[in-house]
Amino acid sequence: MIVHRPSRLRPALRRAAAAASLLLIAACGPAGGPPAFPPAPVSVITTEARDVPLTLEYTAQTAGYREVEVRARVSGILLKRNYREGGTVRQGESLFSIDPAPFQLAQARAQADLGVAEAQLQQAQRELARLKPVYEAKAVSQKELDDATSSERIAAAQVESVRARLNEAKLNLEWTRVESPITGVASRAAVSEGTLVSGPGVLLTTVTQTDPMYVIFGVSDRDHLALRRDVETGRVKLPADGKLKATLKLGDGQVYARGGAVNFSDVRVNTQTGTSESRAEFPNPANQLRAGEFVRIALSGATRPAAIVIPQRAVLEGPTGKFVYVVNAESKAEPRPVEVGAWVTDGWVINSGLKPGERVIVDGVLKIGPGAPVNVTEPAAAATNGKKPADDQSKEKPAAKPAVKS
Repeated sequence: MIVHRPSRLRPALRRAAAAASLLLIAACGPAGGPPAFPPAPVSVITTEARDVPLTLEYTAQTAGYREVEVRARVSGILLKRNYREGGTVRQGESLFSIDPAPFQLAQARAQADLGVAEAQLQQAQRELARLKPVYEAKAVSQKELDDATSSERIAAAQVESVRARLNEAKLNLEWTRVESPITGVASRAAVSEGTLVSGPGVLLTTVTQTDPMYVIFGVSDRDHLALRRDVETGRVKLPADGKLKATLKLGDGQVYARGGAVNFSDVRVNTQTGTSESRAEFPNPANQLRAGEFVRIALSGATRPAAIVIPQRAVLEGPTGKFVYVVNAESKAEPRPVEVGAWVTDGWVINSGLKPGERVIVDGVLKIGPGAPVNVTEPAAAATNGKKPADDQSKEKPAAKPAVKS
C-alpha cells in the first residue's frame, strides 16, 4: 500500500507564485494598460534666430592679370634672344633681335629716293617761278603755265610719297627690336636663334602680368538660381556694395595670406558646362600664385538674417522627409517636419518647420518615438560638425550590482 505524504515544498512554491503575480501586476499598472516605463532622458537645445555668415566655395583656376603674346611685326632671321626665360621683364625691354641689315638697306634706299624727289620738286618750283612773269607779259601761253604748275604739284606729291616710304623703312628697322609690351614674367622662347620668322604669324613667347592675379571660377546655374531666390525671399542678405570678399586655399591645403574680391560675373551660361564664369582679383606681390594653378575659392560677406541652426545629429530621416523631435508642453516628443537649408559650421540651417524658442531634442533621439514622454536632463552640448557625442557612440554600461550581505 502506497501512502502519499504532502510535500513541504508546495506551500513555498505557492507563496513564490503569488509574489511574482503581485510584481507583474504592479509593473503593468492599471488592469489591461500598457507597461509604465519611466520617461527617457534627453538633452535639448532651445532654438534662437541669429545672423549666420554665408560662405560659398568653388573650384577655381588662377590666370594672369594680363597675358600678352609676343610676335614680331616684320619678317626676318631671328638673331638673338635677349631675356632670361621665366624671368621678369619690363615694358619696352628688348626680348628678341631680328637681322636689321635688310631694313637698313631699305631705309638708305628710301633716303636716297627722298633726295631725288626733293631735287625734282625744287626744279619744278624754279620753272614755275620763271614762267609766271613771262606769262604776265603775254610771252607764253596758258598751257605752258598750267603744265609748269602741274609739274610742281606732282613733284611735291612725289616728295610726300617717298618721305612716307622712308618713315616706313625706319619703323620696320625699329621693329627688328622685339620689345615686351607689358611688365611681367616671360615664358620660354617658342623659336630659337637662326629661325626665319614670318612676321606676326609666328609666336615668339608670352608675357604674363602676375600682380595682381585673377582667379576664375564657375557658378552652376542651379546654385545661381538658388542664391537669387534666397536673396529675393530675404533668406540671404548681400553686402551693401554688392562685392563679395574672397579667400583662397592652395593645392597643398594652406590658405593664401592675402584676400581678394569678386569683380566680375558673366551673365552668359556656358552651354557645355552649365556654369557662368565669375572672377576675383588677388594681390600677388611675391609671385606666390602662378597662372594656371587649381585652387579653392571661398566667398564671404553675405549673411543669413534671423536663421535657425541646429546640430546635424538632431535631424532624422523619415518616410516623408527630414524631421526633428520637439519637446511640447506636455513633456512629450513631438515629431516636426523641417526643411533643411545650407550646411554651416555648427549645423544645418532650418528654412521652415521651427520657430525661435522651441526645444529640439538633440541627444537621446534613438530612445524615443512619437508621443513618448521625455525627461530633459541637461542642455545639449555644442555641435560637433556632424559627429555624434561620445555618450551616443559608446554602449551603455550595465548598472552596478548591489553588494550582497553575507
